[in-house]
Amino acid sequence: MSNRNSQANKSAARDRIRAERERQKKQEKTRRQLIVGASVVGVLAVVAGIGFGIMKLTEPTGWEAAAEAKSVPPAHTQGKNGTEILIGDPKAKQTLEVFEDVRCPACAAFEQSTGAELIKDIKEGRFKVRYTMYSFIDGMSGGEGSKNALSALGAALNVSPDAFLKYKTALYSAKNHPDEREDVYAKDSALLKVAAEVPELKNNKAFETAVTKGTFDRWAMDMTALFGRKGVKGTPTFMHGDKKLVMDQIPQQQMTKAQYEQISLANFKKMIDKEFGPAKGADQGKGTAPGKDGGQGIRKGEKDPTAGR
Repeated sequence: MSNRNSQANKSAARDRIRAERERQKKQEKTRRQLIVGASVVGVLAVVAGIGFGIMKLTEPTGWEAAAEAKSVPPAHTQGKNGTEILIGDPKAKQTLEVFEDVRCPACAAFEQSTGAELIKDIKEGRFKVRYTMYSFIDGMSGGEGSKNALSALGAALNVSPDAFLKYKTALYSAKNHPDEREDVYAKDSALLKVAAEVPELKNNKAFETAVTKGTFDRWAMDMTALFGRKGVKGTPTFMHGDKKLVMDQIPQQQMTKAQYEQISLANFKKMIDKEFGPAKGADQGKGTAPGKDGGQGIRKGEKDPTAGR
């Protein structure tokens, strides 16, 4: 082999080695680019996932979502957003205002002892009643039973005022009303179970759908936003115009439930007779004249929704 051929062979070998190295460098560069590209895509995907997760976490749910929903007032309501629940004969010249919270144990005690008497006065046309329902116990004790039960009461009112009254009575009954520390009424199933005791609501599919879908959740929040109206921040409270009505205190002594309810009922009748005069058929010489508002249980500056009916 000549020296020229030997040198040529070595040169060719070096060229092949150099070309192979360049090819490997290009492959490595391409591989790194692919890895970096994939990593960027992965990071973007993670960031997008985190962003979506944060969006879902901050997306309003439950009662937060209800606060942003369109308000759907129940039938048989008046006033702004349907937050005026006036029940009784529209011709009744006077209005008693009743403030309650469904989870309130004192409200339950009142309803169990005196609720029937109040409904009797309404049906006899002695006065009409404006109910203002609160949910402050949800905030005090935690939970959402007051709001949820109020939404269900809205569904009952949408059926009829009688259904509303009967359902409210059932919710407050000794059989059904839970300890305020137990948020039983936060469950739709518990509310529907109680509703089965009310003929107008039993097997009423429209009512059941309104409860389970929360049709009147926003309305319930509009109602409870009236907290503090007329300075009322406790329940049960009774107002006649701007006047707060007060019952005699029940003696602090040991007594049976029946004795307690008997005294409570007597105190309620005394309070109502003193403010509105004697009941229909009672001795007309007893009682006092109506309040200074001329019998209207509407605060100065507020419009009586039943006027002119």
